[in-house]
Amino acid sequence: MRRLLRVIIVSGIAIATLLLVVAGTGIFVVRHSFPSYDGTVELTGLDADVEVVRDGNGIPQIYADKPGDLFAAQGYVHAQDRFFEMDFRRHVTSGRLAELFGKDALETDKFVRTLGWRRVAEKELGLLTPATRQYLDDYARGVNAYLASHAGSGLSLEYAVLSLKDLNGPDYRPEPWTAADSLAWLKAMAWDLGGNMNDEIARTKLAAKYPATNIETLYPAYPYDRNEPIVPTAAVSKGGTFTTSPADTEARRGMLTQDLLKSLDTVQKVAKGLPQLLGRGDGIGSNSWVVSGEHTTTGKPLLANDPHLGATMPGIWTQVGLHCNKVGTGCPYDVSGFSFSGLPGVVIGHNGAISWGFTNLAPDVMDLYLEKFSGPDAVVFDNKIRPLVKREEKFKVAGQDEEETIVVRESRHGPIISDVSDDAGDAGKLAGERLKNPEAYGIALQWTALTPGKTADALFAINRAQDWKSFRAAAAQFEVPSQNLVYADREGHIGYQAPGQVPIRNRGNGDWPAPGWDSRYRWTGYIPFDSMPTEADPDDGIIVTANQAVVPKTYPYHLTDDWDYGYRSQQILERIRAGGKLDANAMASIQLDTKNRNAEAIVPYLLHVQINDEFDRQGQDTLRNWDFTQPADSAPAAYFNVVWRNLLELTFHDQLPEDTWPDGGSRWFEVMRKLVTQPNSAWWDNLGTPQRESRDDMLREALVNARAEITTKMARDPSGWQWGRLHKLTLTNQTLGKSGIGVVDKLFNRGPYELGGGSSLVNATAWDASEGYGVTAVPSMRMVVDLADFDKSRWINLTGVSGHAFMSNYTDQTELWVRGETLPWAFTRGAVEATRKHTLTFTKPEN
Repeated sequence: MRRLLRVIIVSGIAIATLLLVVAGTGIFVVRHSFPSYDGTVELTGLDADVEVVRDGNGIPQIYADKPGDLFAAQGYVHAQDRFFEMDFRRHVTSGRLAELFGKDALETDKFVRTLGWRRVAEKELGLLTPATRQYLDDYARGVNAYLASHAGSGLSLEYAVLSLKDLNGPDYRPEPWTAADSLAWLKAMAWDLGGNMNDEIARTKLAAKYPATNIETLYPAYPYDRNEPIVPTAAVSKGGTFTTSPADTEARRGMLTQDLLKSLDTVQKVAKGLPQLLGRGDGIGSNSWVVSGEHTTTGKPLLANDPHLGATMPGIWTQVGLHCNKVGTGCPYDVSGFSFSGLPGVVIGHNGAISWGFTNLAPDVMDLYLEKFSGPDAVVFDNKIRPLVKREEKFKVAGQDEEETIVVRESRHGPIISDVSDDAGDAGKLAGERLKNPEAYGIALQWTALTPGKTADALFAINRAQDWKSFRAAAAQFEVPSQNLVYADREGHIGYQAPGQVPIRNRGNGDWPAPGWDSRYRWTGYIPFDSMPTEADPDDGIIVTANQAVVPKTYPYHLTDDWDYGYRSQQILERIRAGGKLDANAMASIQLDTKNRNAEAIVPYLLHVQINDEFDRQGQDTLRNWDFTQPADSAPAAYFNVVWRNLLELTFHDQLPEDTWPDGGSRWFEVMRKLVTQPNSAWWDNLGTPQRESRDDMLREALVNARAEITTKMARDPSGWQWGRLHKLTLTNQTLGKSGIGVVDKLFNRGPYELGGGSSLVNATAWDASEGYGVTAVPSMRMVVDLADFDKSRWINLTGVSGHAFMSNYTDQTELWVRGETLPWAFTRGAVEATRKHTLTFTKPEN
């Protein structure tokens, strides 16, 4: 017994020791990459010491004597907090994901290389001002200083996990950061924010099946009579009027061959495989508005912004302050706001004189062209054979020795994107078939972002701008992605400017693929900046941008037909007009508005339907006396959204291809708003039944089905229904958070969180009705800037500044964000000092 007891004790000690070692190793690996926010670090190339002051949320405020020192320190700080995110982004934008994640990422790489994001970024370097070029190099110097002393799991936990997958091995060391790495990120932004390619493809595929009148009901005109454009009186200040020749509809319908449709399927599937760096879909947009002093308690403007982007872990934005110790011509930066890791400067925020916000203008800057090949090396253009430009792209793939190779072909319109197969096993097969068939066709993409530009110059110029004139001069250089810029300054002025390169088409409006062999469908130039929509100090003192129509129908140039339909913007306008004198808290409360203007239009029809069964009628009764708001604990919001999803499914799934099923956003608000006034429309008919259904048949079935679904998902009694229990947000790491391995996913992901709001509401927590109720996009940050006193401004990030899982600043802002709260935004040196928790000092090396 003594011997057995001794064995048990020794074994217990051994097991306990092993567990402690494993636990200790795990803790070490997890904490190994945590950066130090205090102390002194030598940084080569400094002119003088630089101080980084962080508050309890880890938000850095950087102080330096020279711009180069300021941006070098920002590069180091970004690398401290978010290097894996930066490394992942540059692998995406350069088409090199397969080097990290193996063959599964190869098709994405091929598509990005075909587009040529990185190649364009490298060409842009030579177009930038010497100062901008230097700032990009300074930023890279700071990043590389951090890389010089950190590697592997010391950089980020993700690298430790990747080494276990035996793809890159334990010795992976990232390449030095370069200026082109920063610029390539602008191409990813432009891709996610810059075009209507998916709508163009969807319309074309629908045109092959339905007459034009049917398609028009699915793409209704913007409701100018109900929802105001951003600039109601926009006119061209120079150059007179402009007209374009309409496209020949019947001639275009003759292009709808099986080869075209097959090519469009290929393009669509491959494009959907790209990582959603900013997010895609109906939920991607933003709110931003500004009011003049006549609407505020202080007599000075207030500016609000909340970009609606993908829900990622870590969040898309990181907060920062960049301050010259003595602001002047030699060091003109005193700016604070939201930045992107990997890019120097502040993207959205304020300096000591002005503030600005962005929402997506989303003009049509992408056109698909159907190219008619003449052998593998040429296409037909105006009845002549024109050679294609060809280049070879090679890919290293983690886990395999041999490189992969493709040939990229480009016409005068752009790269032939249909050459990229959607199936890694059939890579190049479709392209090969086209090479053999002299009568084959392919799809080329013409896109403004594939022309090198100077957007990086614009970002730094906006950071320096001190008034409306210098702000507009900076905006003139902002080429892609086109954004709605709102502006306010301490002198009391407010303004709006639409920048960007928006093409002028000789024929048609870019709503579906054009014949690449016909020069009449060419781009003839871009809308001049002086003719882009702008407004300064409007009479009513209010400017609201929420992705709605920018201009009235009288504006002579074509921007797009794919606006958001204005439900958010009109709700914001009405809140402001009814709000009396506003302060920062009142502005923030508008950002949290959850009124569903779609429900307001549809519910009367739902209540009109007769339901005899008492159980089913209980659900319908929850909609009576509803105020149409959607907080997380709302029972009527839960039931209505289940009804809405069922109604869209019953009405459209039997008649539309699966990849065009309704997502339930603002376009479908407008479609259904019109459709409910047509009780005998063919869309109501269920093709799977012998009888013809009417509107009320579909409404009744949606109500009954929703009652059964919500009972199954939540409770029999409506008192147990809550919208947030269906409408949940999981913050997902874009790489390892999607591994499918439970323990790995839990390392990096956070949530779920129960949210209120919904698609195309001001509190825009989007969901896709074709998939479920889970949150797909969110207000990625919220800010309210008080031009009377910057230190009374408020801000909040979706997650936190840190990208290190388990570090305190990984999600320290999330719970506040979920509750709709914000943090004080310290700007002046005194306010920053009052929040100081950490100090890191950069010094020049002694030798």
